Amino acid sequence: MKSFEPDLNYGLASLNETLRSEPMIAAKVRLSVIGFSDKVAVRMAMVDLRTVEVVPRLQIRSTTNYRAAFDDLLRRIPGDVAALKGAGYSVHRPAVFFLSDGQPDDNKWHVPHRRLTDRAVTAAAPNIIAFGIGQVRPQTILEVATQAAFAFVSIPGSDIGAAISKFFVALTASVIQSGQSLASASPQLVVERPEGFHLAIDVV
Repeated sequence: MKSFEPDLNYGLASLNETLRSEPMIAAKVRLSVIGFSDKVAVRMAMVDLRTVEVVPRLQIRSTTNYRAAFDDLLRRIPGDVAALKGAGYSVHRPAVFFLSDGQPDDNKWHVPHRRLTDRAVTAAAPNIIAFGIGQVRPQTILEVATQAAFAFVSIPGSDIGAAISKFFVALTASVIQSGQSLASASPQLVVERPEGFHLAIDVV
């Protein structure tokens, strides 16, 4: 994935620029960016994108430790939600957009994942929308996503750089449409399927 680092950074910068051009929506959204390898790297802690002048640079590392990601989210999300509520905000259920190009190093990630997504355990349990590119298996992406309709994989053999770009296009559209819905009587999470991706359940 190292050669696709520019695609990741361009996609994140484009997401930030687009949301900053939609201040009414950006005001309703708080974004965190974390990377995971042998351990989690926090690229951007929960932030109001209207205040971000310089977007952090993402870096490709070696291993694929899903457990590190879900252990971190299990601590991070309840803390972030509590901080927002403490500041007087109404908080809707968080959404995690999870992107992986490879299989997890082991299966120990299922334990924190179950705790994270069980609303009886974690009151702020997030919706997880999972995207697989490269070598990750569709079944793995299905297990990560909280609904089958939230699990997407790129077409086998497709260009990874192009898949990353399309992921960010869909992510940006999802955030904007979800932000717009917050002003409606029935707010909802809107999930856009990236061009060139299938529902993972269709290819298992």
